Amino acid sequence: MKTTPDFNSLPPFYRNYVAHVETLDMLEALSVSGDAMQLLLAKTPEDKGVFRYAPEKWTVKELLCHMMDAERIFAYRALRFARNDSTPLAGFEENDYAPQANAHARSIQQLAEEMKRLRASTIDLFASFTTEMLGRKGTANNSVVSVVNIGYIIAGHETHHRNVLIERYLN
Repeated sequence: MKTTPDFNSLPPFYRNYVAHVETLDMLEALSVSGDAMQLLLAKTPEDKGVFRYAPEKWTVKELLCHMMDAERIFAYRALRFARNDSTPLAGFEENDYAPQANAHARSIQQLAEEMKRLRASTIDLFASFTTEMLGRKGTANNSVVSVVNIGYIIAGHETHHRNVLIERYLN
């Protein structure tokens, strides 16, 4: 089944993320964005892992951990909503999570491998959803969002941060 984003149930905050991948099928977007990140990380030197482009910004490793934290949280939301759980879900404070991620105890290669496994699991999860499940909606962080849009948000969020890595960290 071919999917497209549902802009009627896409919270405005996420529109810029989804714009990166809106022309792709959702599963294709997850695959393409994950593959592109793996290619980037394969050529990222380990010494760049502790680089931050400005004071108070995350290091490369912290940014990678943020991306995985967000993907896990979004996938959990998608699972709950796909299973018809209508319990409103809380948001998460990314700036509180990042320092607690133990990012600097791992190499870029280790983080890349973890990201690869996580993305494979995320794709498996979304591939298991029926058309009906993908259309279900729920409330997270006080915003209504559909399951299909969460898949697009995951792929677009990663694409956004990959672009930030290229433009601000690795150039």
